[in-house]
Amino acid sequence: MIKAKWLTLLLTPLLFVACSSTKQEPVKRPNILFAFADDWGRHASAYAKADGPGTVNDIISTPHFDAVAKRGVLFNNAFVSSPSCTPCRSSLLSGQHFWRTGRAAILQGAIWDMKIPAYPLILKDNGYHIGKSHKVWSPGSVKDAPYGGQTYDYSKKGRKVNKFSQFVEKEKLKGTSVEAAKQILMDEVRENFKDFMKARKNGDPFCYWYGPTNVHRKWIKGSGKGHWNLEPNDLKGKMPPFLPDVHSIREDLADYLGEAQAFDMALGVLVEELKKAGEFENTIIVVSGDHGAPGFPYGKCNLYDFGSQVPLVIAGPGVKGGRVVDDLVSLPDLAPTFLEAGNANVPEVMTGNSLWPTLKSDKEGLADTARTEVYIGRERHVAVAREGGLPYPQRAIRTADHLFIINFKPNRWPMGDPYLLGTDKEPSIDVLTNSTFVTLADEDAGPTKAWMVKNRKQYKKDFDHAYGKRPMYELYDLKKDPHQMKNVAQEKAYKAVFAKLKKQLMDELESTGDPRLVENGKFFETSPMTDIKKKK
Repeated sequence: MIKAKWLTLLLTPLLFVACSSTKQEPVKRPNILFAFADDWGRHASAYAKADGPGTVNDIISTPHFDAVAKRGVLFNNAFVSSPSCTPCRSSLLSGQHFWRTGRAAILQGAIWDMKIPAYPLILKDNGYHIGKSHKVWSPGSVKDAPYGGQTYDYSKKGRKVNKFSQFVEKEKLKGTSVEAAKQILMDEVRENFKDFMKARKNGDPFCYWYGPTNVHRKWIKGSGKGHWNLEPNDLKGKMPPFLPDVHSIREDLADYLGEAQAFDMALGVLVEELKKAGEFENTIIVVSGDHGAPGFPYGKCNLYDFGSQVPLVIAGPGVKGGRVVDDLVSLPDLAPTFLEAGNANVPEVMTGNSLWPTLKSDKEGLADTARTEVYIGRERHVAVAREGGLPYPQRAIRTADHLFIINFKPNRWPMGDPYLLGTDKEPSIDVLTNSTFVTLADEDAGPTKAWMVKNRKQYKKDFDHAYGKRPMYELYDLKKDPHQMKNVAQEKAYKAVFAKLKKQLMDELESTGDPRLVENGKFFETSPMTDIKKKK
């Protein structure tokens, strides 16, 4: 992977400059529309063709995402730096591996360090009008974070879209049709964006972040079918092997896909408004999600593909579109990509690499031959997942052929301690469906988690595979095992691959100053709640 910033600068595309033989016209910098869905993994109808028949993507319909993909570049292999919302967003904003963002590398107790460069504020300093609707960085839109406080917020026309299925269901009870209820929410999306556009001065280029949270749990049970005509039984035989192919889980997954379709509907509204404003042709449109599905085994908080692989499409001025590429890209690559588009300097501290070599290429498949691996990891998600607020530290390298994972503390439970299980206080189905923290707290509550826990004896193999303790090293042969079900780390045939990937991963962690390698990970092992209590 290219690391040297001087080489990145040499490759910086001379975009959007109109020249004549007598004089050079002023640079017209592009706008940036970034639509970023909470908890949305790699699920879009544009991926159905790439995946082939027989997958979950067969039943989802995302026409607006697909339209952007047709006009731009669809990335087959986009990954997050960390499959948890705060560290993922910290890495994206800073253009760095999540472990380089200090206390912003965790969820609860996170603090944004204003000494870390963030691309939105850099663009603002370079003349961009910036703003957002809904979630950018969590926990909350704190004052000292990029887009912090109310200064850049454009959500005053409503936040009901974040409870999409709940609102639609409530309106149905009043006699409102499903389509009419959806339109109320789309009008809210439209008016928020129009407020942002009205606040722009002097035709300045703009950078807008649309970040709804509706794809994050929880949503209305049965809403996939009731609101989007997604039939759960159409998923029969298409479920990944780590999800039992039973109706309850198929229905839960269909409901999740319905929320992704709601996000896609809002994307269509934003694109429509760009066209009405005459800004469509001069706007780079980027669409993605912050990690995989919540409340499902192998999803959110896991380094397996179902948890860490996300959709990504980029279209607009300077992008040679109509292509599908297999380059391995990480979301921190977006920060330098946005900055180069805006003719702003890329801070040397950024470990992400601009995507412009790929975007300007005319190649499909592997467009940038340097993009052969990405790095993923996690530390603490929720503080109560393990006794003492301990994290579950992992790092991984993902290549086209293999996924190699180091679990630094294999004696800990990966999804959290199995509190109460097997005791006379064992949670009920209702509690398991609605309360994340009663057991296995790094996995969100929902019908799938409740089903897995209540059926753990009958489906012991599935339960243990999802929630049981894991060895220090995991290695998966993606050509033979695309869903990462069989760990081959100890097999002799993979000895050379194991050694190569371990060295490559450790070299990256050392060269980028991962605190996990210092004093047995003391920085991450110390609970942030300890600091908070001291301040009180």
